[in-house]
Amino acid sequence: MKRIEEGYFYRVNPFNTKQVSGFSLKPEDVDMIVFWTKNPRPFLKHLSTLDDKGYSYYFQFTLNDYPFEFEPNLPTLDNRVEVFKRLSEQIGSNRVIWRYDPIIISSLTPVEYHLQRIEALAERLNSYTHRLVISFMDFYGKTENKIKKQPSLNDVSFTDITNPEYKEQLEEMAQQVSRIGHTNGMQVETCAEAVELAHCGIQHGSCVDGELISGLLGRDIQAKKDKNQRGACQCVESVDVGVYNTCQFNCIYCYAVQSEQAVSKTLNHHDPDSPSLIYQYDQEIEIRKS
Repeated sequence: MKRIEEGYFYRVNPFNTKQVSGFSLKPEDVDMIVFWTKNPRPFLKHLSTLDDKGYSYYFQFTLNDYPFEFEPNLPTLDNRVEVFKRLSEQIGSNRVIWRYDPIIISSLTPVEYHLQRIEALAERLNSYTHRLVISFMDFYGKTENKIKKQPSLNDVSFTDITNPEYKEQLEEMAQQVSRIGHTNGMQVETCAEAVELAHCGIQHGSCVDGELISGLLGRDIQAKKDKNQRGACQCVESVDVGVYNTCQFNCIYCYAVQSEQAVSKTLNHHDPDSPSLIYQYDQEIEIRKS
């Protein structure tokens, strides 16, 4: 909200922190703000300010039902479901997208585990959202390292269900997820997945969705595909606000956090007045309007 108040922010390249770019946050320079969150509760009180200033926005709300070992620091499931409903009632069900992702197939969380949880959650979220987004865990090196460092996961085996050898199992699961979604009034989409599941009733989706944004704004934004994302990503061009290694939820699958120690080190430099939220800068950075 400090960035909204001052009308600009600095974007720091997560792979080269010396690369810093400035961007305008003035309402006339922003088409849409897309929020990613597992817990928007602390931010709900600020939404009326965004409305009064003329910003348009929607939420990508990740709501999983995982064992403590996978998501150790989240509020309770009931708490998060209640916040999801409250947010939907406040801003409209077309502006809250449910993300059940990533789907982690393991000896602790087999396919049936997910189908049961997705169905139970879909029934609770029926009419509070109209879109369900899924993805499957990517086995990045740092993700595998985090898993190896968790003693409670030493005996847990993991499966990449997107491998061709599991094609039949994946399609059976996708068909069931599609059925659950449609039964509860939700369009089911994948996020940044190369695997084709259209024949199972699941289309490729995008988080920064040009079609959705145009519909919410009532005008065509004519945005191009974001060339800086992964090849399977369908998102239109955008600019990230925020910094890696700042989230304290410590979910084992997170690509934006290396470790609890890295988070602590970053948060030691947190400065609410900083244009990037972290550090101050000796020189002013040129502010772009797009």
